[in-house]
Amino acid sequence: MAIPETTTKVADYKPYNFVDGEGVRCSLYVSGCHFACPGCYNKVAQNFNYGTPYTEELKERILSDLGASYCQGLTLLGGEPFLHTAVLIDLCQEVRRRYGRSKDIWSWTGYDWEELMQETPDKLELLSYVDILVDGRFIQEQLDLTLQFRGSRNQRIIDVPRSLATGQVVIWDKLIR
Repeated sequence: MAIPETTTKVADYKPYNFVDGEGVRCSLYVSGCHFACPGCYNKVAQNFNYGTPYTEELKERILSDLGASYCQGLTLLGGEPFLHTAVLIDLCQEVRRRYGRSKDIWSWTGYDWEELMQETPDKLELLSYVDILVDGRFIQEQLDLTLQFRGSRNQRIIDVPRSLATGQVVIWDKLIR
């Protein structure tokens, strides 16, 4: 699929990191977020014009990097990934085509699960490719640096396939804290 005329900007791409989910991950940070959570750790990525355009070359680099045997999967962050469905659906489809379920997909979002369930078909389609979702806006007053893979106590780590199958939120079974 060709990149649409309305281009998503990328704040950063970090191959082979250990902090954006379980295992070694390739992390794509998209630019643009309308939540503007006070205390956001990635405030610069709230700007839709920050960064560089997402390109076919970057897509191919991500897909190639994911092929490393030690790489567990792809992480989508931001900014707000669910505002960039045109390019991220295409990327996730290609991850599934090339790697099936051997590579997992994690995403962070400011939407909570219940909001996403009421959203547009494109957001629900992107969600259908995600294995693990960290949902909810960052709330400075609920900051807790001891939490696993999240910054505030309201955020949840959700097993997306099980949640979609049961119709209710199922928390990730490897949650420690």
